[in-house]
Amino acid sequence: MSHKTKLDTFNNEWYSPGSYLKRMLWYITNLLFFKSHWFVINSFKVFLLRIFGAKVGRGVVIKPGVSFKYPWRLSVGNHVWFGEDVWVDNLGKVTIQDHVCISQGAMLLTGNHNFKKSSFDLMIGDIVLESGVWIGAKSIVCPGVTCFSHAVLTVNSVASNDLNAFSIYSGTPAVYQKQRTIAE
Repeated sequence: MSHKTKLDTFNNEWYSPGSYLKRMLWYITNLLFFKSHWFVINSFKVFLLRIFGAKVGRGVVIKPGVSFKYPWRLSVGNHVWFGEDVWVDNLGKVTIQDHVCISQGAMLLTGNHNFKKSSFDLMIGDIVLESGVWIGAKSIVCPGVTCFSHAVLTVNSVASNDLNAFSIYSGTPAVYQKQRTIAE
């Protein structure tokens, strides 16, 4: 069976994440102040996100090496923690409510491609992390996923479907393990 590749059919011109100038200014800012492990002034990082259109609450911690694709598509509540080397690839909207922990090396991915089509169409799905969610180190949240209140995605797991409230998930793809109990 012969497989033809039609590279000329790849066309996602419909997707417009913002002006070229805005994206280039953010790219440089992200590189210098966020992805860098040398710049550690958290309050300035929050200020920069807000300047570029992100909605960011109080008490947000952004550790070194964090990368945000497009801050104008980001909404972050109060007391949210972004661990080292987190990647928020927000081609679509990412909403993070209060008291969320996104551990080191985790990825929030709002985009994918339709590999069933020769045009390899871009597909975008927003991500919502409700209050109290914990995304474990090196874990991935896929496009279109909602992690409901206080859900946990354990280390090195992949959430390709919604996570129920007060539930713990692990694996690739992540599957339900047990209820989350929070002691007072």
